[in-house]
Amino acid sequence: MSNKSYSSKFKYEVIKDYQNENYTLKELCSRYQISKYTLYKWIQKFEKEGIRGLKNSKTWKRYSKELKVRAVKSYVSGEFSQEEIVRKFEISSRSVLRRWIKQYNGHRELKDTGKGRTSSMTKGRKTTWEERIEIVQDALANGKSYQQTAEKYRVSYQQVYQWVRKYENGGWVLYRIDEDVPRGKKI
Repeated sequence: MSNKSYSSKFKYEVIKDYQNENYTLKELCSRYQISKYTLYKWIQKFEKEGIRGLKNSKTWKRYSKELKVRAVKSYVSGEFSQEEIVRKFEISSRSVLRRWIKQYNGHRELKDTGKGRTSSMTKGRKTTWEERIEIVQDALANGKSYQQTAEKYRVSYQQVYQWVRKYENGGWVLYRIDEDVPRGKKI
Protein backbone atom coordinates (compact mmCIF):
# COMPACT_ATOMS: atom_id res chain seq x y z
CA MET A 1 0.00 0.00 0.00
CA SER A 2 3.01 2.24 0.56
CA ASN A 3 6.69 2.07 -0.14
CA LYS A 4 7.41 0.84 3.37
CA SER A 5 10.45 -1.29 3.94
CA TYR A 6 9.68 -4.55 5.72
CA SER A 7 12.22 -6.86 7.31
CA SER A 8 12.73 -10.33 5.88
CA LYS A 9 11.61 -11.72 9.26
CA PHE A 10 8.31 -9.84 8.99
CA LYS A 11 7.78 -11.00 5.39
CA TYR A 12 8.48 -14.60 6.40
CA GLU A 13 5.97 -14.36 9.29
CA VAL A 14 3.27 -13.10 6.91
CA ILE A 15 4.02 -15.87 4.38
CA LYS A 16 3.84 -18.54 7.10
CA ASP A 17 0.46 -17.20 8.26
CA TYR A 18 -0.72 -17.35 4.65
CA GLN A 19 0.58 -20.88 4.12
CA ASN A 20 -0.90 -22.12 7.42
CA GLU A 21 -4.25 -20.64 6.40
CA ASN A 22 -4.60 -18.88 9.76
CA TYR A 23 -6.48 -16.05 8.04
CA THR A 24 -8.35 -15.39 4.84
CA LEU A 25 -6.41 -13.40 2.27
CA LYS A 26 -8.44 -10.29 3.06
CA GLU A 27 -7.93 -10.70 6.85
CA LEU A 28 -4.21 -11.27 6.39
CA CYS A 29 -3.72 -8.19 4.24
CA SER A 30 -5.77 -6.10 6.65
CA ARG A 31 -3.94 -7.44 9.71
CA TYR A 32 -0.48 -6.70 8.28
CA GLN A 33 -1.50 -3.59 6.28
CA ILE A 34 -0.20 -4.91 2.97
CA SER A 35 -1.78 -5.36 -0.46
CA LYS A 36 -2.50 -8.68 -2.16
CA TYR A 37 0.06 -7.70 -4.78
CA THR A 38 2.73 -7.24 -2.11
CA LEU A 39 1.94 -10.58 -0.50
CA TYR A 40 2.02 -12.41 -3.84
CA LYS A 41 5.32 -10.75 -4.72
CA TRP A 42 6.87 -11.88 -1.39
CA ILE A 43 5.56 -15.44 -1.89
CA GLN A 44 6.99 -15.53 -5.40
CA LYS A 45 10.41 -14.36 -4.20
CA PHE A 46 10.33 -16.78 -1.27
CA GLU A 47 9.47 -19.73 -3.50
CA LYS A 48 12.23 -18.81 -5.93
CA GLU A 49 15.07 -17.89 -3.52
CA GLY A 50 13.97 -18.80 0.00
CA ILE A 51 14.65 -16.38 2.88
CA ARG A 52 17.38 -14.69 0.84
CA GLY A 53 14.71 -13.58 -1.66
CA LEU A 54 12.90 -11.67 1.10
CA LYS A 55 15.85 -9.40 1.89
CA ASN A 56 15.60 -5.82 0.67
CA SER A 57 17.97 -5.07 -2.19
CA LYS A 58 20.45 -2.29 -1.60
CA THR A 59 21.44 -1.92 -5.25
CA TRP A 60 19.69 -0.73 -8.38
CA LYS A 61 18.72 -3.46 -10.75
CA ARG A 62 20.01 -2.86 -14.26
CA TYR A 63 17.95 -3.48 -17.37
CA SER A 64 18.96 -3.42 -21.02
CA LYS A 65 17.16 -1.22 -23.51
CA GLU A 66 16.09 -4.37 -25.37
CA LEU A 67 14.48 -5.88 -22.26
CA LYS A 68 12.62 -2.64 -21.56
CA VAL A 69 11.30 -2.45 -25.11
CA ARG A 70 10.23 -6.13 -25.11
CA ALA A 71 8.46 -5.70 -21.76
CA VAL A 72 6.62 -2.55 -22.83
CA LYS A 73 5.60 -4.02 -26.20
CA SER A 74 4.34 -7.15 -24.42
CA TYR A 75 2.12 -4.96 -22.26
CA VAL A 76 0.97 -2.70 -25.09
CA SER A 77 0.00 -5.77 -27.14
CA GLY A 78 -2.66 -6.50 -24.53
CA GLU A 79 -1.60 -10.15 -24.22
CA PHE A 80 -0.21 -9.84 -20.69
CA SER A 81 -1.04 -7.96 -17.50
CA GLN A 82 1.54 -5.78 -15.78
CA GLU A 83 1.96 -8.44 -13.10
CA GLU A 84 2.62 -11.16 -15.69
CA ILE A 85 5.21 -8.99 -17.43
CA VAL A 86 6.94 -8.14 -14.14
CA ARG A 87 7.25 -11.89 -13.44
CA LYS A 88 8.17 -12.88 -16.99
CA PHE A 89 10.96 -10.29 -17.36
CA GLU A 90 11.99 -10.31 -13.67
CA ILE A 91 11.38 -6.59 -13.26
CA SER A 92 11.70 -5.30 -9.70
CA SER A 93 8.18 -3.81 -9.53
CA ARG A 94 5.11 -2.73 -11.45
CA SER A 95 6.02 0.91 -10.83
CA VAL A 96 9.27 0.39 -12.77
CA LEU A 97 7.30 -1.11 -15.68
CA ARG A 98 4.74 1.71 -15.52
CA ARG A 99 7.58 4.28 -15.73
CA TRP A 100 8.87 2.57 -18.90
CA ILE A 101 5.37 2.50 -20.39
CA LYS A 102 4.96 6.21 -19.68
CA GLN A 103 8.30 6.97 -21.36
CA TYR A 104 7.38 4.82 -24.35
CA ASN A 105 3.92 6.40 -24.70
CA GLY A 106 5.54 9.84 -24.38
CA HIS A 107 7.75 8.95 -27.36
CA ARG A 108 10.87 9.14 -25.22
CA GLU A 109 13.68 6.70 -25.83
CA LEU A 110 14.09 3.79 -23.44
CA LYS A 111 17.76 3.44 -22.55
CA ASP A 112 19.98 0.90 -20.85
CA THR A 113 20.10 1.23 -17.09
CA GLY A 114 23.77 1.30 -16.41
CA LYS A 115 26.90 2.76 -15.04
CA GLY A 116 26.68 5.95 -17.10
CA ARG A 117 23.92 7.44 -15.01
CA THR A 118 25.44 6.71 -11.65
CA SER A 119 28.81 8.19 -12.56
CA SER A 120 27.36 11.43 -13.93
CA MET A 121 25.21 11.81 -10.86
CA THR A 122 28.27 11.95 -8.65
CA LYS A 123 30.59 14.24 -10.61
CA GLY A 124 30.05 17.91 -11.00
CA ARG A 125 32.11 20.97 -11.78
CA LYS A 126 31.94 24.69 -11.31
CA THR A 127 30.24 26.53 -14.13
CA THR A 128 29.82 30.12 -15.18
CA TRP A 129 26.45 31.84 -15.28
CA GLU A 130 26.51 31.81 -19.08
CA GLU A 131 27.30 28.07 -19.16
CA ARG A 132 24.33 27.37 -16.92
CA ILE A 133 22.00 29.27 -19.22
CA GLU A 134 23.37 27.33 -22.22
CA ILE A 135 23.01 24.01 -20.36
CA VAL A 136 19.40 24.73 -19.34
CA GLN A 137 18.48 25.77 -22.89
CA ASP A 138 20.08 22.60 -24.26
CA ALA A 139 18.27 20.39 -21.74
CA LEU A 140 14.91 21.98 -22.57
CA ALA A 141 15.56 21.74 -26.32
CA ASN A 142 16.23 18.01 -25.90
CA GLY A 143 13.06 17.18 -23.99
CA LYS A 144 14.67 17.50 -20.56
CA SER A 145 17.17 14.76 -21.23
CA TYR A 146 19.08 15.55 -18.04
CA GLN A 147 21.39 12.57 -18.40
CA GLN A 148 22.38 13.36 -21.97
CA THR A 149 22.91 17.03 -21.14
CA ALA A 150 24.97 16.22 -18.04
CA GLU A 151 27.28 13.99 -20.06
CA LYS A 152 27.60 16.53 -22.89
CA TYR A 153 28.64 19.38 -20.56
CA ARG A 154 30.52 17.22 -18.02
CA VAL A 155 28.35 18.30 -15.09
CA SER A 156 26.23 16.21 -12.75
CA TYR A 157 22.72 15.05 -13.51
CA GLN A 158 21.59 16.77 -10.30
CA GLN A 159 23.06 20.12 -11.36
CA VAL A 160 21.20 20.05 -14.70
CA TYR A 161 17.99 18.96 -13.01
CA GLN A 162 18.17 21.74 -10.39
CA TRP A 163 19.02 24.48 -12.90
CA VAL A 164 16.12 23.48 -15.15
CA ARG A 165 13.73 23.39 -12.16
CA LYS A 166 14.88 26.83 -11.01
CA TYR A 167 14.36 28.17 -14.52
CA GLU A 168 10.89 26.65 -14.78
CA ASN A 169 9.88 27.99 -11.37
CA GLY A 170 11.06 31.54 -11.91
CA GLY A 171 12.36 32.12 -15.39
CA TRP A 172 15.90 33.40 -15.52
CA VAL A 173 15.53 34.98 -12.11
CA LEU A 174 18.15 32.75 -10.61
CA TYR A 175 20.20 33.96 -7.74
CA ARG A 176 23.81 34.67 -8.51
CA ILE A 177 26.53 34.80 -5.97
CA ASP A 178 28.74 37.01 -8.15
CA GLU A 179 29.65 40.24 -6.39
CA ASP A 180 29.07 42.37 -9.49
CA VAL A 181 25.39 41.36 -9.87
CA PRO A 182 22.84 42.03 -7.09
CA ARG A 183 20.94 38.98 -5.78
CA GLY A 184 17.76 38.26 -7.66
CA LYS A 185 18.58 40.49 -10.63
CA LYS A 186 16.70 39.43 -13.73
CA ILE A 187 19.00 38.35 -16.52
